[in-house]
Amino acid sequence: MAGASPPPPGGRRRLRDDGLRTATSAEQTKVEDIVQEVFDACKTNHHASQFVLQREKHFHYLKRGLRQLTEAYECLDASRPWLCYWILHSLELLDEPIPQSVASDVCQFLSRCQSPQGGFGGGPGQHPHLAPTYAAINALCIIGTEEAFGVIDRKKLLEYLHLLKQPDGSFLMHVGGEVDVRSAYCAASVASLTNVLTPALFAGTAEWIARCQNWEGGIGGVPGMEAHGGYTFCGVAALVILKKEHLLNLRSLLHWVTGRQMRFEGGFQGRCNKLVDGCYSFWQAGLLPLLHRALHARGDTALSMARWMFDQSALQEYILLCCQCPAGGLLDKPGKSRDFYHTCYCLSGLAIAQHFGSGDLHHEVVLGVPENRLQATHPVYNIAPEKVVRAVMHFLQQPVPSLEPATAAD
Repeated sequence: MAGASPPPPGGRRRLRDDGLRTATSAEQTKVEDIVQEVFDACKTNHHASQFVLQREKHFHYLKRGLRQLTEAYECLDASRPWLCYWILHSLELLDEPIPQSVASDVCQFLSRCQSPQGGFGGGPGQHPHLAPTYAAINALCIIGTEEAFGVIDRKKLLEYLHLLKQPDGSFLMHVGGEVDVRSAYCAASVASLTNVLTPALFAGTAEWIARCQNWEGGIGGVPGMEAHGGYTFCGVAALVILKKEHLLNLRSLLHWVTGRQMRFEGGFQGRCNKLVDGCYSFWQAGLLPLLHRALHARGDTALSMARWMFDQSALQEYILLCCQCPAGGLLDKPGKSRDFYHTCYCLSGLAIAQHFGSGDLHHEVVLGVPENRLQATHPVYNIAPEKVVRAVMHFLQQPVPSLEPATAAD
């Protein structure tokens, strides 16, 4: 349904602080004032160009970043596979092909980030870590060539995952590092894409994740912590991979995540009582397809077969009006700087908001001009659905690597 109408102004509700002003309510009011200015300017101009995804500008911003970065990115030296993933995924959402020479260069670079111990580090010669391992394998699956798949040392990867596995079912992010729900998701994601997922590797993991769901309904980083959008996505997506979503209180989770869409801005916040942030357009909105699927599997008859359980048009309006940098790239909220992280997750959230379902049951809601339409993204892996299929089919042709008994038992 291209050319969908923006949400009616009457549907927006500003913060009511009941006359009790706090630092939090003051910050929220400030953001609403800035967003109000953007919405008012759009109404004043009465021009359809307001709802236009600046494809060409975003493409050039991303293309430059893949080849050369400024000194400002020095602080992300330990996140270089992430930069590859954020940029490559943004390009695939924009339906921009990656030149073969560039794809090959990325493969060679990521191969230098792979550790002899297994997994990938944040850059060549750096210690392996589950976060860049996830990013590197996603980037290689987006490229999807024999060269890309050939980079991944699956036996060493499986050994590394066993090294990080804890007796309670959780995973360390790196040797000697912290435990949280991110590591369980990163491990489940890379293991399932590369066909190294075994019952022994994930024994107890689903139950540990379920213990991270708290009284709010969302999932915290570890049991007992505050619910958070990023951790909640990681927990739910990992349980989808492990086919154990039923361990969660899905109704409570649905109540929590739908309450994170901001009533005035239209975007999502990451936690209760926090500000809107463009990146949660994916981390929170991306939960709704996963919940829809889980509730449908339980036979919930109240589910729509045409829309997700959030305001898809309001989210698209927030991203298109408030999160685009005029020079290309996307951002957290008006007044913030663009970066590749927010570009990736704003575009990913926009894709989730535009596409419902898949195959025969596929409905589109595209706000603004038809050219705003992005390619769909897989809500579990956040890469193109056909790239997930290609990777899974490729690695299913190879047996699960066998480990030495001592390694598997560790």
